[in-house]
Amino acid sequence: MGINDQQFAVWTVKFTGQARKQKEKLPDGIAAALYTLRRELEADGPERLNWPHYGKLRGKKDKDIHHCHLNKGKPRYVAVWKVTDREIRLIEVRYVGTHENADYRKIN
Repeated sequence: MGINDQQFAVWTVKFTGQARKQKEKLPDGIAAALYTLRRELEADGPERLNWPHYGKLRGKKDKDIHHCHLNKGKPRYVAVWKVTDREIRLIEVRYVGTHENADYRKIN
């Protein structure tokens, strides 16, 4: 990929108000993992096959909602993001927190 191609591969990643509050409460190591995930989303887009348990959330009308684990230990932390516009390359992080507290039915 050349330099000119690379400038078009940039995505914008935003956090919902709720996800921003959740992000502020994360332990340092998890916050660092989220930072790395955000940078990868910005550079390479929403499909993050290199992250543990990455996948699209099933059972959603909108098929462009993704998630992955941010750590391997317990408690397990997850991030959930949605592609809100593929044309302008916009991703919105909707949830970041423990797997146990994630209500996937309410994330849309």
